Amino acid sequence: MTSSASRTAAAYVALIAGHEIGDYWAQRDTDARDKGTPGPVGRAACARHVASYTAVQAVALAAATRYLRLGIGWRRAAVGLAVSAVTHYAADRCAGHWPDDSNSAPALVRFAHKHGKTKWLTTDPGAGALLDQAWHRAWIPVAAAIVGR
Repeated sequence: MTSSASRTAAAYVALIAGHEIGDYWAQRDTDARDKGTPGPVGRAACARHVASYTAVQAVALAAATRYLRLGIGWRRAAVGLAVSAVTHYAADRCAGHWPDDSNSAPALVRFAHKHGKTKWLTTDPGAGALLDQAWHRAWIPVAAAIVGR
């Protein structure tokens, strides 16, 4: 029988690998461009990206489960994937908005500015992407812990 710790570790590896492929290779150029756009165009682009991202993570997790005989149930996998998807969507709606320190900026952007990131976000064009990736990678172990329990 596989331990919870082993399932969690294997789930983490599968989810992080799925993240790398899903966030870059599987994302359509138009969705990458539009996912931070306000309104229905941006929401749809972000939803398409998150759907393909989550599908890649699901395939990676299913492959690990099958070939490593992890015994991960579909309910736990679904909840973990949902955590990854929802948190991914929240960050990706911020695309193009990271330098914006106004009250109309997305919540995560406002949070970053409130916690001292304004100078970095307004002077370094790569800062937003780094915060985006840090956010994603912080939630993947949470998702893995849910999956592996």
